[in-house]
Formats: sequence, structure tokens, C-alpha cells
Amino acid sequence: MKITVQSSKSIKPSYYSSGGSALSAAAAIPLTVFDKVNYDLYISGINFFRPPSPPNAVLAAGLARALAEYREWAGRLGFDAAGRRAILLNDTGARFVEATADAVSLDAVMPIEPSPAILKLHPSGGDGADNELPRPGHPATRAAAFHPVPAHDRAAPAFLPRQPPLVTFQHRGVEFTKPPGDKKKNPGRRGGASGDGDGDVIVVKRVTFSREFVAELRSRASPPPSPAAAALRPYSAFQCVAVHLWRSVTKARRLDARAVTTLSVAVDGRVRMRRPPLPEGYAGNAVLWARPCAAAGDLVSKPLAFAAELVSRAVARVDEGYFRSFVDFASSGAVEEEGLVPAADAAETVYSPDVEVDSLLHAPFCDMDFGGGPPFFFMPSYLPVEGSVFIVRSFAGDRSVDAYVPLFGRDMETFNRCCYSLEMVDARL
Repeated sequence: MKITVQSSKSIKPSYYSSGGSALSAAAAIPLTVFDKVNYDLYISGINFFRPPSPPNAVLAAGLARALAEYREWAGRLGFDAAGRRAILLNDTGARFVEATADAVSLDAVMPIEPSPAILKLHPSGGDGADNELPRPGHPATRAAAFHPVPAHDRAAPAFLPRQPPLVTFQHRGVEFTKPPGDKKKNPGRRGGASGDGDGDVIVVKRVTFSREFVAELRSRASPPPSPAAAALRPYSAFQCVAVHLWRSVTKARRLDARAVTTLSVAVDGRVRMRRPPLPEGYAGNAVLWARPCAAAGDLVSKPLAFAAELVSRAVARVDEGYFRSFVDFASSGAVEEEGLVPAADAAETVYSPDVEVDSLLHAPFCDMDFGGGPPFFFMPSYLPVEGSVFIVRSFAGDRSVDAYVPLFGRDMETFNRCCYSLEMVDARL
């Protein structure tokens, strides 16, 4: 597929096109503790729409209107006058690229499988100037009202430490750690992404789990019904799929039975932080991670329910008290005094023996409509980070689930054999 770029320009917020000027060109929004504990990385997704599409000029105008409401996306990361890392509201703009694919019909290549060629379908974001059309751009394109009204207050009470602070959980070695040179390596970790053969090439595999398969996973993973467990709800579809993938990936990697493997699952603070709550419509980051772990031998030899309970307990532990404890610790000065750094590492290309699973199951991609109808397919972009898995809702409309799983090529045959087999869910993998 040959992609030809027809134009590339920076779109500024709409108040410029109406003859206005920046609201405050020198303004800056300091990063919150949640922003600082994560790394800076473009996570791209691609939506596919059927014709007819709105003219590109209409899309560009919708982007400009969206940027007037979400000024952060037209700004840049930098430092404020106090030397703190901040989002500079300098209205530099977001990149808008118009491109064509020569002699290619989308119907002829769908469903598109993840590969390096996918990177040609969107800007790279290399210098921070390239952004895809943000999701709130779709009501702006149709001149619809923004709901909820976006909130940008990163100095809201929810981000401030309690007085007095109360750190009740361990955050050293969890969200924060010593610099990489001081880390002790897990004996199961394999190292970098390059190696001495084709088996060392990272391959991204899209696997589809039917509604019936997911329902069976939930049935086998969840606690059996009993009077004592009457109040317990079945584990979520996401948790059960994540657990199944964790076990399948661990088996495919052929780890030493004693190696400790950790599953990282994002936990949303928006539904947990209530005293005080996050501002309604807050457009920033409020995520921490649950990290259940197990010996690789136990994970693959015990039934699915064993791992599902580990995940359920770990997620439940990251409650409001945990979020408040994190805010208090991250704001205490201990991070700076001890030279701690975020445990998340953007330079990591291999997660083995660990797995990270990100859920996009509830992201309303199916509702995105720029005026020509909703997309007929969505996929995360090609991200060859071994063990970094994305789970998305299938566009087939049958409640099936797609998972994008990057693994070394040498591990894919075993992974395929495990991940599609219900007979192996409760068997020794």
C-alpha cells in the first residue's frame, strides 16, 4: 500500500481563525502526580470509515473547534516559570495530514492485520507536533455541543495531598523505583528486542474471541455459586480475557517455573476517587496499576480461576484509599529526596516475563461520527512492544473481543495453540 501525503499543516484553535488571539499565550498547566508517574508516549489508534466522508476542510474546522476547548492538545510539554514539568498552552497547534492510498480499496484489504505497514496510515508524532484528530473533534465537526463540558483543572483538590498526609501503602518499588542501573533483574527476563534470528523478531498477532468463548471464560474463572458467595459478582469479561492471555503468553514464553511473572492492569481513578471527586469531564490522566504476580509454574499449572482470583484481589486493592495514599506519597518530597523514578519505562521493548494488558473495551469508538456515519473498524496502531497487549471491542457487532498480542516470533505457535483452546483453560498448559 503506497501512501502519498498531499498536505501537512498545523491546525490552531478556532479563535485564531475568527480573528481572536490566544487566551493566555504564556499560560502553563503543571503536571499532576498521575502525569508524572507515567511516561510520555504516543498511543495511536486508527478508525476506518465508509464513504461519503465530510470534506477535509470540515474535518480541519472541527479539529480547530475541538482545540479551542482542549487547549492542551494544541500545546506542548515543557516547563513552567517555577521549573516544573507542565503543559505549555502556547497554541502551537495539532498536525493535520491529508494523504491518499494509490489504487487500494479498503474492502480489499480488510480486516487489516497489524504490521509495520500500518505506521504509514497516521502521523508518527516524532517531534511532538503530530496529533491525530482527537475524539472530541467529532461533535465539533458536526457543530454539536460538548458533553460533558471539558474540565482541565490539574490543581483540583483531588490531586492535592491530605493534611496531614497519610501514606498507608507501599509505593516504592511499585509506582516509583530506583533508576534502572539499580534494578535487580528477574531471572525470567530475556532482554532486548533484537536477537540472532527470525525468532527474535516481535510479531503482533490479532486474535478474536467469540462471545461464547468469553462467556465460557467467565463461567470457568468466576467463583462457583453458593450461599456464601451470593454477593460476589462474576469477574468482568476484561479480567477473564486478560487472565487467559496472561497464562497463554506465559506458557508460550517457556519461562523457568520459578520465574515471577506480573500482570499489569490499569485501574481508573475516576470511579474510585470520591472524597473529593475528580472534576466532571476531567480530560487528563487518573490511572494507577494493579500488579498481581505468580510463579510461572503455578500460573500455567493451576486452573484459570486461580489466576482470576489473583487479578480480582489486586484490582480491588487499588481502591480510593490506595489512590489517596499514592497522592500523599508522590507529593511528600520523598521521590525527589531519594532520587526515585517512575517504574514505567518508555524505553522498554520487552516485558517478558511480565505482561501488560490495556482495555479499550469501553471506549466509544463505535459512536464516533464526523458527519458521514460511524467507523466500521477500529484498531490500535502497530506497537511492537513484547508483552504489551491491547483488548478492544470487535466491530463485528456480535460482542466478540479482539486482542492485539505482541510476542517474539518463536513463541507464536505455542501461543496460538493455547489461546484458542477452551479444553486447555483448566488443564495444565
